[in-house]
Amino acid sequence: MIRVCLSGLGKTGREIAKVILKQKNMKLVAVVCGSTSSKVGKSLSDIIECNSDIIIDSEDNLKQVIFKTKPDVVVDFSKPEATIRNAKLFSKMKVNIVIGTTGFSKFALKKLFVLTQKYHNAICYAPNITLGVNVLMLLTHLAASILNNYDFQITEIHHKNKKDAPSGTAIKIAKEIQKGINSTGTSISEDDVAISAIRAGGVVGKHEVMIVGEDDKIEICHESFTRKAFALGAVRAVEFIYGKTGYYEMSDVLNLQKVLENYLEKEKSKKINKYSNYRRNEIEKSPVNVV
Repeated sequence: MIRVCLSGLGKTGREIAKVILKQKNMKLVAVVCGSTSSKVGKSLSDIIECNSDIIIDSEDNLKQVIFKTKPDVVVDFSKPEATIRNAKLFSKMKVNIVIGTTGFSKFALKKLFVLTQKYHNAICYAPNITLGVNVLMLLTHLAASILNNYDFQITEIHHKNKKDAPSGTAIKIAKEIQKGINSTGTSISEDDVAISAIRAGGVVGKHEVMIVGEDDKIEICHESFTRKAFALGAVRAVEFIYGKTGYYEMSDVLNLQKVLENYLEKEKSKKINKYSNYRRNEIEKSPVNVV
């Protein structure tokens, strides 16, 4: 049984709590929020429809919460500054962390990596936590490695209350485009990939990649309809990181590169078998010369 602590109880955090409570191999043992949150001191069942008797605690009491509830993994969907501050304590106390929070600087992300090296716990940084958007990244990387002379444009749309722009996922997509194009010998930087960020209404999250050539255009798009997609991704990440050490991303959790390699290997085998069958049929059709 994986013991899970949830840090952050916003819209996504509430959905994650619901999904974790339904998992047979997990137990939600604690929920913490910012010290000024109106949720602190309330029962989780007062916030979401559930039978849990967990009382939401303040991050000011984080050390005591960890000692008391002994989580194996923390799922963090809070705020960047809180994430970095709390990650050090979690790491010191050998608790693994799944981070879905976005808006970090490059320096802050380096800090997370260093924590895993210093304290030998595991951190999965997953701003791109859904399965679908990771497939989009894989397809975009492949397209960039084939169509390196095309123009790439990323458009991302999120709800009006999302503070960071562009999104962490859009930045990661830009990196995949950069890696794909650079693998062909053409050198570009991440900043050469244009990103348009839109904040409007209650859009959960949408990412679109336009790949435009002189004579045609390709569009790859992913949209999350509900935050349950994030919650399901978080559960996959918790299962993956349990008992591990090191720094990971969602691509490690889903292992899509291995899926692609297996697909290509199967296609190669099919081609070889098809050719072998063709040769066998041709030989059988050939007349036999009897001397």
